[in-house]
Amino acid sequence: MKICMFTNTFAPHVGGVAKSVAAFAGDLRRRGHQVLVVAPTFPGTKAAADDENRVMRVPAIQNFNGSDFSVRLPLPGGIHQRIVEFAPDIIHSHHPFLLGDAALRSARHRRLPLVFTHHTLYERYTHYVPFDSPAMQRFAIHLATRYANLCQLVIAPSESLAALLRRREVETPLRVVPTGVDTAFFAGGQGEDFRRRLGIGGEDLVVGHLGRLAPEKNLSFLARAVARYLQAEPRARFLVAGKGPSTDRIRAIFANGGMADRLHLIGQLAGDELRDCYAAMDVFAFASTSETQGMVLTEAMAAGTPVIALDASGAREVVHDHRNGRLLPARTEEGEFAAALADFFGDPARAASWRREALKTAASFSREACTEKLEDAYRWVADPVLNPAGNGLGAWDGLLRAVQAEWDLASEKAGAMLEAVRRDEASRIDLE
Repeated sequence: MKICMFTNTFAPHVGGVAKSVAAFAGDLRRRGHQVLVVAPTFPGTKAAADDENRVMRVPAIQNFNGSDFSVRLPLPGGIHQRIVEFAPDIIHSHHPFLLGDAALRSARHRRLPLVFTHHTLYERYTHYVPFDSPAMQRFAIHLATRYANLCQLVIAPSESLAALLRRREVETPLRVVPTGVDTAFFAGGQGEDFRRRLGIGGEDLVVGHLGRLAPEKNLSFLARAVARYLQAEPRARFLVAGKGPSTDRIRAIFANGGMADRLHLIGQLAGDELRDCYAAMDVFAFASTSETQGMVLTEAMAAGTPVIALDASGAREVVHDHRNGRLLPARTEEGEFAAALADFFGDPARAASWRREALKTAASFSREACTEKLEDAYRWVADPVLNPAGNGLGAWDGLLRAVQAEWDLASEKAGAMLEAVRRDEASRIDLE
């Protein structure tokens, strides 16, 4: 098959969606498929690294509104010719806006099935746009739902998200396809060498975290909770890998507590350093409630590192309470999170058992198994016998299909906005 993926985030940007797209694109190619990725430009993008036959870059505004995201400029004409040359069988959108609009146009114009992976709880990211408010959060929810209902198949990275999308009235067929983890790669980490390079002793107790350091990840809570544990345990250290706008906030929390020397903020990692970092951790601490899948959690477990996390979508599919870590209630207090860390380190035998179970959990999220699920989803949506609606996008000529696509996009956004402002500003949003 020939698959064209549209994504608003891609390498060198580091984040869950970018990693997911890159992993699936690479694995699908290794299985004999052709994959073209359409993505924005980012600082540090190199044409040679992209391989012009595999990645098409479109102009974009960098570091949108203080974030580390790029926003694609509306230049759809340049995309059209490249798609014509590639002649895809399936269009796969990874966002409901920006390049997601271009994906829908491309699918409609060519009468191709449109697959949409709902990676993100978009309402948790409205602080990156002006006029953030409950109405804006509702708009984000309705926009994503309406976009999903314009597609032929929606992929949810976890069962929790699939259930949420059904409650939000996504009527398009749904399939659950997590992003897989390279279990063999992460199992080979050299944790002791990594600790030594950072000046962390073999007897030190290392609480770790890895990911994009941004407000929606609940990192102020996590930093305060870990700091409380470190105050009670002089041998403990906090190892944090990643970058983002919350870096200074984490640093300030530890500096104010007089523990700046026990915080290791080591920046963004890749390759062998990434897996060595996971292996250097005794336990992985995670407090985000905005995830749709637990990619960093499965990576940590593939390195044999148990996880202590808050109960939320993404985490609850990976963390099994008292088996491979702790799944604490979403409203856990900082002191309770710190106590869970203390309990973990207080029972070495239990910690060893959790490490063994973590490895077993990671095996069920292997890249091979997840890529097979995605392949099966593609075959279903593209087969007119298995899915009669898959290619039934109407018998319009090219002009009418283009007009219909623009009308649907305009209706999608207008309808989402009307639905958002219809309710009182102070109404409660169902985020779970």
